[in-house]
Amino acid sequence: MKYAKNILETIGNTPLVKLNKITKEIDALVLAKVETFNPGNSVKDRMAVKMIEDAEADGRLKPGGTIIEGTSGNTGMGLALAAIVKGYKLICVISDKQSKEKMDILRAVGAKVVVCPTDVEPTDPRSYYSVSKRLATETPNAWYVNQYDNPSNAVAHYEQTGPEIWEQTEGKITHFVVGVGTGGTISGVAKYLKERNPNVKIWGIDTYGSVFKKYHETGVFDENEIYSYITEGIGEDILPKNVDFSLIDGFTKVTDKDAAVYTRKLALEEGIFVGNSAGAAIKGVLQLKEHFKPEDVVVVLFHDSGSRYVGKMFNDDWMRERGFLEEEITKAEDLIKEHIDKPLVVVRTEELVSHAIERLRKYKISQIPVIDTTGFVGSVDETDLFRSYVEDKDISEKPIKDVMGKPYPVVQANTPVEEVSKLINKDNQAVLVDLGDGRHHIITKHDIISAIK
Repeated sequence: MKYAKNILETIGNTPLVKLNKITKEIDALVLAKVETFNPGNSVKDRMAVKMIEDAEADGRLKPGGTIIEGTSGNTGMGLALAAIVKGYKLICVISDKQSKEKMDILRAVGAKVVVCPTDVEPTDPRSYYSVSKRLATETPNAWYVNQYDNPSNAVAHYEQTGPEIWEQTEGKITHFVVGVGTGGTISGVAKYLKERNPNVKIWGIDTYGSVFKKYHETGVFDENEIYSYITEGIGEDILPKNVDFSLIDGFTKVTDKDAAVYTRKLALEEGIFVGNSAGAAIKGVLQLKEHFKPEDVVVVLFHDSGSRYVGKMFNDDWMRERGFLEEEITKAEDLIKEHIDKPLVVVRTEELVSHAIERLRKYKISQIPVIDTTGFVGSVDETDLFRSYVEDKDISEKPIKDVMGKPYPVVQANTPVEEVSKLINKDNQAVLVDLGDGRHHIITKHDIISAIK
C-alpha cells in the first residue's frame, strides 16, 4: 500500500504547468510552479517544516514547546500543520492588512492569532516584528522562528524546490521569476540553479512601497520608498538576511492594481486559482518579456491559493472600492453605480440649518441639494456652513434659504464623464444626474477622483 505517514510527507513535488492565454505575447515557454498543491496550500510549507526540524535537531525547539512567528499567513499555516503533527503550540503574529481568510484559516488549525497594525515602523513596539520577539521572551519554553533571518528558510528551497524545478525542466530552465518577501524561496532556488548552470537568470518581483529593487540596484536602503501597500506576501520595509542579492540578476516592481487584476486573470484565463503574489509574479513576467527568447524556458512560482483572497481580489466590491476593477466609465450614470441604490439626501428651503448639519453628519456627506415645491433651488456645502457659523453662532436656527448657495447643475444619465468633470470646480462642488421618472442622484468630486484609473 502507498500512503503518507502524516500530512507533512505530502509536501513538495508540486506540478509545473504551462501557461497559455495569459502569456500569449511572450515567445518563450512559460511554466508555473504551482505551490498551492502543498497541503497547506502554499510554498511556505516547505520551509516551515525545515525550520522546525532544524530547531528540534539543535535543541532550540523542545518537546511541548510554543512556536512563535510573525507571518503574512502562509508560513503560519505551514507551521500549524507541523505543530499539529509534532505536538507543539503555535502563536502567529499577523499584520492587519492580511486577508480575513488567512486569519480564520490559522485559527481553524489551532493557532492563536495576534493582529498588529501595518502602518508602523519595524522597530515600533506594535509592529509584528517587535510583538513576535516580545512574545518569544515572555512565553515559557518558546521558540521564535524568525523566517526572515533563519537560514533554514533558504536551505529548504535549495534542497527541495530548486532540484524539483531542475528535474522537471530537464535542466532547460533559463529564467526563474518569483515574488520576494523573506527571500528564502528566491535565494535557495537561485543558489541551486546557478550551481547547476550559472547562466540561469533570477528575477525578483517587488512591489511599490518596498525597498528591494532600489537596494539591489544602488546599495541604498531608501526609507523614502517605504509606504503602505496592498499586495500581500511580497516586498519588505527591512532587508531580511535570507535575501541574497548577489544571486539575483534583477527586480521589477508591480503595482497593487496590476497584482490584483492579474490574480483574477490567472483564474479566468488559465483556470489557476492562486493568490495575490502570483498575480504580481505573472505581471512581472510580462513586464520582463523583452528579456526572453523563443527557445527560453521561464519558470514562475505561484506561492499560494486564491481561497485566501476571496474577500479581497476575488470580490468585485473590494476591487471597485480601490479602483482596481477594469470597468469602463464613460457616462454620468457610470460614476454613481456604486451608490445608486442609496436615496438622494435633500433639505428643504424652510428647514433649519441645524437639520442640514445633522444630515451631513448622519450620512457622512459634504453637500446637500436644497429643494422646494418647484424642484431644486439651491445647495448647502459643509465649508459654507462652517464659514457662516464662524460669522454667526445663531446660524443653526435660521432657515436654509438664508444660507444656501446656487443649485447644482443637472445633467442627463448619458452625459459624457468629460462634460461632468468640467462642471465640478471650486465654485460648484457637485452635479445632479437626471435618471428619469423624477429620480435624481448626486455626483461629487470624490466620484470623479474614484473614476480615475
